[in-house]
Order: sequence, then C-alpha cells, then structure tokens
Amino acid sequence: MPDNNQAKWYVVHTYSGYENKVANDLATMVESRGMQDLIQDIKIPTEIVTEVKDSGEVKEVERKLFPSYVLVKMIVTNDSWYVVRNIRGCTGFVGPASKPVPLTLEEAIKLGVEKQDGVDVSAGAAKTIELGYAEGDNVVIIDGPLKDYSGKVKSIDIPNNNVCVVLSMFGRETPVELELNQISLDEN
Repeated sequence: MPDNNQAKWYVVHTYSGYENKVANDLATMVESRGMQDLIQDIKIPTEIVTEVKDSGEVKEVERKLFPSYVLVKMIVTNDSWYVVRNIRGCTGFVGPASKPVPLTLEEAIKLGVEKQDGVDVSAGAAKTIELGYAEGDNVVIIDGPLKDYSGKVKSIDIPNNNVCVVLSMFGRETPVELELNQISLDEN
C-alpha cells in the first residue's frame, strides 16, 4: 500500500442503500481504534431537490448525488485500507483491482468535499428544483384568481420562483406571471 503523509479523498463503493450505514460504522471504527490521523473525514455527497407535485405541493428532499458511493479522506496504509475495506456493506475502493485511486483536487472541489480559495464549498448541499412540467407544456392553474384556466408554459424562472403562462383570454393570448407551485401539468 502506498504510504504518504498527505490525506487524499478516495471513493468507496457500497451496497445499494448502505451509504449511511457504511459511513456511520466507519466513523465508529475510526473513533474506537483511534485512527483519526489516518482516516480524517467521511462524506456522502447530497443535494437538496425541491419537488413541485401536480397538486402544487412543494417538498424539499435530500438525495444522494452518487448512490452506492461514500467519499473517505484518508492516508492509505495497510491498517487504514483494511479498516475501510472490511466495513460491513463496503464492496471495495474504486480503482483497478480494488487498489485505491485518489481523487484529484479539482474532482474533490467539484464534488463539494474540498475547499477552494479558503471557501468551504461543502458547507451546504447543492440545491435543484424538479417540476412536473416544462416550457411548451399545457398546464392548468390550480391556485389564485385564475384558478382552472388552462394555458401553455412560455418560460420558467426558477431562481425567482416564477413561471410565465400564456392564457387565451377574451380572444387574445395573454402572458401571466405565476409562482411555480400555482400550476400543474394539464392531463387533458
């Protein structure tokens, strides 16, 4: 096993759904064996996804960015390799023949587990929004004074929580600004 003094991030493969168990068991093992100098950090990259259901209900859900993988910052020695490799639910390191291959600094920064220019990019989970509709879809307004009107999505502005819907009112097409959760996909 390579032995050097600088800890690097390694990717560990786990059984599906065992990411949290592997991370918790590994943290417990590191604590009980006093290996904090060799295995320094354990992360499961996640993102916050805001889902807007057809009913207009808005729900925030935390999702794993890479299911079945855990990131471990460690110095690889025979002991640290053995401890990680023998955690229940762990299938091995990502790399040829289970030989650990470290992430580059750029990869670790992109994954949000390493700092860049003194800014901790791992402080919060990434945030995305999933909608049940897209530009060009026929939708129905489910809330507000124009409830039950149908129209077509012209544009979506997620940062401002707005959607522009074109309605046919009084014989002419009229664009209307609404909130993301005020419309749902028209099933008709």
